[in-house]
Amino acid sequence: MKFDYKKIHIGNLIQKEVITKKIENDRICNFMNCNEDEIEEMYRSVDLPANIMLKWCKLLEYDFFRLYSQHLILFSPQKSPNAGSHENKTSLPSFRKNLYTKEIINFVLELVRTGKKTKAEIMEEYKIPKNTLLKWIEKY
Repeated sequence: MKFDYKKIHIGNLIQKEVITKKIENDRICNFMNCNEDEIEEMYRSVDLPANIMLKWCKLLEYDFFRLYSQHLILFSPQKSPNAGSHENKTSLPSFRKNLYTKEIINFVLELVRTGKKTKAEIMEEYKIPKNTLLKWIEKY
């Protein structure tokens, strides 16, 4: 499945997963503690509060937050050279920066295959190391 990580419409994606998994509205309303109109409003929403998204993740057994993580990996701005001095001044947990999923790899390789972007453009825009990109091309 080709996915545009720049344009995430979470309500639409949730609705598609509900349809795919054939989950009844009664079960959803019960789990989410709301009525059918509120569920329909969520389906129309481009974004949802984190606590609501977490409930959908549990109900549908799918990590919708990962879509946003992949967006950050692909489209987050490059750190400025002196940003490193402030890097460790947070009380939040730190994560590995470059965690590429199969979807991300396929997205990038599709750009190369179709000629929409050159290897150099991909390395520059998405901050993917040259060796990583070449390994993906060779492997996939």
